[in-house]
Amino acid sequence: MSVAERRRGRGGGGAARRAARTAVSFETARYIERNIPNFEVLSEEALEIIETNAETVLEEIGVNFVENPAALQRWRDAGADVDGERVRIPRGLARKLCETAPSSYTQHARNPERSVVVGGKNLVLAPVYGPPFVRDMAGGRRYATMEDFRKFVKLGYMSKWLHHSGGTVCEPTDVPVNKRHLDMLHAHMTLSDKPFMGSVTEPSRAQDSVDMCGVLFGQDFVQENTVMTSLININSPMTFDDVMMGALEVYARNNQACIISPFIVGGAMAPVSVAGTLTQVLAEVLAGIAYSQLIRPGAPVIMGAFVTSIDMNSGAPTFGTPEAAHITYGAGQLARRLGLPFRSAGSFCGSKLPDAQAAYETSNSLNMGLLSGVNFMLHACGWLEGGLVSSFEKFVMDADQLGTLHHLARGVEIDENAQAMDAIREVGPGGHYLGCDHTQSNFKSAFWKSDLLDYKPFETWEDEGARDTQTLASLRVEKMLADYQQPALDPAIAEALSDFVARKKSEEPDSFM
Repeated sequence: MSVAERRRGRGGGGAARRAARTAVSFETARYIERNIPNFEVLSEEALEIIETNAETVLEEIGVNFVENPAALQRWRDAGADVDGERVRIPRGLARKLCETAPSSYTQHARNPERSVVVGGKNLVLAPVYGPPFVRDMAGGRRYATMEDFRKFVKLGYMSKWLHHSGGTVCEPTDVPVNKRHLDMLHAHMTLSDKPFMGSVTEPSRAQDSVDMCGVLFGQDFVQENTVMTSLININSPMTFDDVMMGALEVYARNNQACIISPFIVGGAMAPVSVAGTLTQVLAEVLAGIAYSQLIRPGAPVIMGAFVTSIDMNSGAPTFGTPEAAHITYGAGQLARRLGLPFRSAGSFCGSKLPDAQAAYETSNSLNMGLLSGVNFMLHACGWLEGGLVSSFEKFVMDADQLGTLHHLARGVEIDENAQAMDAIREVGPGGHYLGCDHTQSNFKSAFWKSDLLDYKPFETWEDEGARDTQTLASLRVEKMLADYQQPALDPAIAEALSDFVARKKSEEPDSFM
């Protein structure tokens, strides 16, 4: 046992608890618990047709597990027909294997108050993931750096309505490819105390993620609890590559959660029809989740569906469309029938700037996520230009609007206070409610209020510089970063994490490939 582990104990040690009591804590809303019904677009007959067709795809067409002999052997042992790299799964086998996956799980944060429960009626919001570029008003569009990454982690930590620190909030291109995962994880672990995601770009990097969590939480705690939720993409159509499956194998063996998610661009990676796409999505997730359970029955997983359509003129992906909504609603129904948590939606848009197009498409995408029953929403804030760009201004614009999802999800109260009969009697015909007792008692909590948008009179707005929303967002980014205070961490753990990163970096030469 290391010095850090001896000083720590299961919950982070006395030093960590004392530091936490004296730290400045920014308010973070609890993950959303829906009190509204899910929107269901598919009939029982339609669901049964899609489920039957997905089983036919698995049995007759099959899926490919490429460059992964061990996976092929696992499938043979499970009763699948393996021909080369093609795996044909007998009808009902994948669904049966999926039954051991939990319907919900807790992802523990290093600050226990910020742990999240994924599944059921809950919705966990996480930021943008993966863009190689960043954009802000001062510097425009440019390749992301590690400093940009750290700024996004700080903004995520300070964002009230965001429950999760995420993963690759941007891709820091100034750090070697084979080492940047260490710096990214270190940033999430030290600059925030919200839950986070691990690396999936190579199986050894997934193992590094598990090992770093062992330093942060304690190795025994990691093996007994889920402390990471990481993204495993399927190469649609129906291909499971060795890199992503290798990362999945590492996480499943170590009891860490994976989002198993087809990457669908309708018309390119899936059929143009909603029913055809849902059939392929279901077949892919059944095979992927079943495989996770072959690695470790009971390993936590999320059924994912990243869905967009394609502009048939330019070939560019499109977002916030009715077809994407239909697929997302339908996928939510299929996930609930499987009894699994569901991941989809986000702050999706194709716009190059945080403008009206971005707002329209993002609003459509966020609301369909809430109404479709999504349990884990990756890309909930900061997404721009079809996922190529992480925008600082759009990050805070979206993060502000996530508050509306919290309030919508509360539903409509109908208790005595909500009925407001005393107020109606007090005011009577022709009066107003501004000064009545009910208004005075409830005005502070009655309406959701944006911390960003401008509701001032025209004259005041003009006197203050006639600032648009992007300008206000830029100022808010500056203020949040200026106000940021790092959450406390046991000094022994902080030292052990830094030592781990330094040692791993020294063990191999830099590679930018």
